[in-house]
Amino acid sequence: MQKRGAAFILVFWAGFVSAISFLEAWLKFKAPGITLPLGLGIGKLVFAAMNRTEWVFLLLFVVAVVWSRRSPRKINRTQLSLFVGLVVVLAVQTFWLLPVLNHRADLIIAGQVPGGSLVHIFYGVAEILKVVSLFVLAFVLTRQKAETHR
Repeated sequence: MQKRGAAFILVFWAGFVSAISFLEAWLKFKAPGITLPLGLGIGKLVFAAMNRTEWVFLLLFVVAVVWSRRSPRKINRTQLSLFVGLVVVLAVQTFWLLPVLNHRADLIIAGQVPGGSLVHIFYGVAEILKVVSLFVLAFVLTRQKAETHR
């Protein structure tokens, strides 16, 4: 697989996240008959599945990059920074933000009212950073390919 394949994975991943986080997440609450507890239960399932799928996308991306590097060239600093940033954002979402959001959803589903929190804001900012990073990394990868073939 060439770098185009790795870039395709990144763009597909960005579209996947965008469709769920920026469309499905709030739109489900507009459907007739969807209560807040029901919407939160659906959201927990969808975001857990999305998170697992994102780790698969990350693994596929790593395999694509390793496969495309037949010669031991160095990864440039921009690519490495973007990749590390993606891993950090995904890890923070997996091990901190999603568990906290799931706990808050469980409290609401159980009829309790959790106190105020900025966790939704943090998660939204993380999603925006992740999608932008995915697109930028895809651009950097395809740009580097184009420059090496000149």
